[in-house]
Amino acid sequence: MSHDSMSNIVIRPVAANERAQWEPLWRGYLAFYEKSVPEAVTDFTWERLLDPTNAIEGLMAWEGDAALGLVQYLLHPSTWNRGGNVYLQDLFVVPAARGKRIGRRLIAAVTEISRAKGAGVLYWQTEEFNGTARRLYERVAKRAPFVRYNIEL
Repeated sequence: MSHDSMSNIVIRPVAANERAQWEPLWRGYLAFYEKSVPEAVTDFTWERLLDPTNAIEGLMAWEGDAALGLVQYLLHPSTWNRGGNVYLQDLFVVPAARGKRIGRRLIAAVTEISRAKGAGVLYWQTEEFNGTARRLYERVAKRAPFVRYNIEL
């Protein structure tokens, strides 16, 4: 891949007039994990992304008018540092655009934002089966030794 193709990718915050481009990425992300959420949750997620008083923020990767990827993250307090931690909750790149280093660039953008916010740690998780993403994650971050437990409420 040439450097020129990389320079055509623009990473920028989600904008209010971009729901029609964001929603297929969101639905693609959910479908990848074989999950679904009620339409009201999708609406609520979109509203929170646009609300500057809400902790959840989002970026999208664009090539021209085509939205190719999204990342959604939030800064939260921590008992281990003063600046808090950033949790990268959602990361998705459309299958046709994989291999263009978009996932790497989205993570890099959140890393830069996290540093600017004064966060102590940027972290995320993925499912065991997600080998493609895990190969990227092993290159850009250190795997944490923690095991996660859930109680569905």
